[in-house]
Amino acid sequence: MSELRTKMTMDLELRGYSPTTVKYYINHVFRLSKHFSKSPDLLGEDEIFEYLHYCITERKLSEGTVNTIYSALKFFYTKTLGRDWRVEKLARTKEARKLPAVLSKSEVMDIFNATENLKHKAILMTIYSAGLRVSEAANLKVTDIDSKNMQIFIRNGKGKKDRYALLSKANINVLREYWKRYHPKEFLFSGRYREDAISARAIQKIFEQARDKAGIKKDATVHTLRHSFATHLLEAGTDIFHIQRLLGHTSIHTTTIYLHLRRMDLLNVTSPLDSFVGGEND
Repeated sequence: MSELRTKMTMDLELRGYSPTTVKYYINHVFRLSKHFSKSPDLLGEDEIFEYLHYCITERKLSEGTVNTIYSALKFFYTKTLGRDWRVEKLARTKEARKLPAVLSKSEVMDIFNATENLKHKAILMTIYSAGLRVSEAANLKVTDIDSKNMQIFIRNGKGKKDRYALLSKANINVLREYWKRYHPKEFLFSGRYREDAISARAIQKIFEQARDKAGIKKDATVHTLRHSFATHLLEAGTDIFHIQRLLGHTSIHTTTIYLHLRRMDLLNVTSPLDSFVGGEND
């Protein structure tokens, strides 16, 4: 599959796919080939259909993962091999719309307070206060911090889009303290004993340790800080279109999920049942 791998890699890169997507797409095609012990160009629609069904029923993969596999295989067969793709036969699976976990403001503070390492605290605080993706935080450069205009420049975010994010007063104070102690050069948060960018996995571990130390039992990941940032802005009355721009969402439909995450007690909304039955507590 070496020649096909090279050609598919080139096809993906020419269309501007990220290195991570290229890696995953190539791997999905490789796993299809390994499953049937045949070169993927020798497989047809029946085998593809069987493999996707296997991923759902045997491997028990999530709808999102199966759809990614679907996209990878479709790209390979339609772009790299130039074949037809009968979408009506190989339809995507319907993904369940699950609401993400959100931390309260006090829980966010608990995480910060549980983080004794100054560098680690600076990383987590920057992610929350600006609503960053973990990859965006990992790739921040010192020059991206604009303290004069109180904003952070996010370069080459998801979809290869640049944008500006918020820089809070509390965050800049911690970052200044961090800079005085660590003196980062190019990347704001470099790897241990290195000058290149810290890895996303390292940041995830930092959050997990802080979450566990803070005693938070919610199914929270470092990305939960981004969800919490958006939800807290919405609860404070920030216009959802402003939140969309701060998060770097292409579609407002992606941002509207935070409408479902707001705390009901902050909205002064009561059930109509209480208007004629009474809502007194026992």
